[in-house]
Amino acid sequence: MGGKRIARQVDVELTPLEQAAGPVAPTLPTVEEIEAHVSRCMGEPAFVWHEVVSTTIHVDVHVILPTDDQPYYTLFTTGMSDRAMHVPADVKMGPALRFAELLLMLPPDWFDDPRSLDELRDERKYWPIRLLKCLARFPHECDTWLAFGHSIPNGDPPAPFAEGTGMCCALLVPPVRVPQSFYDLSLSDGRSINFYAVVPLYPEELQLKLTRGTNALLERFDVEGVTELLDPHRANTCANWLDPMAVN
Repeated sequence: MGGKRIARQVDVELTPLEQAAGPVAPTLPTVEEIEAHVSRCMGEPAFVWHEVVSTTIHVDVHVILPTDDQPYYTLFTTGMSDRAMHVPADVKMGPALRFAELLLMLPPDWFDDPRSLDELRDERKYWPIRLLKCLARFPHECDTWLAFGHSIPNGDPPAPFAEGTGMCCALLVPPVRVPQSFYDLSLSDGRSINFYAVVPLYPEELQLKLTRGTNALLERFDVEGVTELLDPHRANTCANWLDPMAVN
């Protein structure tokens, strides 16, 4: 897995460029293949949050309900891989990085009823879903690419994603709460899909990552048990870290 991904900085705010005019429909054969792959590896989605009107790409978020073996909601996108991302020509293994989908997990008590539109109107509940959709659309609207190690702040300066959390950035990393067979998917049309976990960050964690690299931050995550299972109130793994460049 590590050999197929490289880290490169993409630190720009989430605000998209002007969207293309006109509705965009999902590519159903692609959706079906991705959903079947996830079902084999992690369980069948119970339902899908469908976009009513889409531009650029049609992004849906599929939901696997908590179980005894997987006591958390699993959310994953389809639609991001409908178009190739613009990976620079000088990137090693660049052609293998052009197509991707995203996922994250939510605690079992995140929703009272995940199908409730009233709950989704609460930004404190909805922001992880919004984050998945924004990130999935971002490379296509901004003519760029996303892959392992890319970090995306929520604005400039980064603002918290929602009331009740200090997290204000997102990092793409390989998921760890999945079986080995999950990581890559080859579609019938020849496209190779990479799956990236979305991990929200505190500002200090972003600064460590920018200063010392993704691996330095992941080492702290391993020690503290930080994964793609979101805990908006988790401890800041870099709360006591001082940026040497900021020290006189």
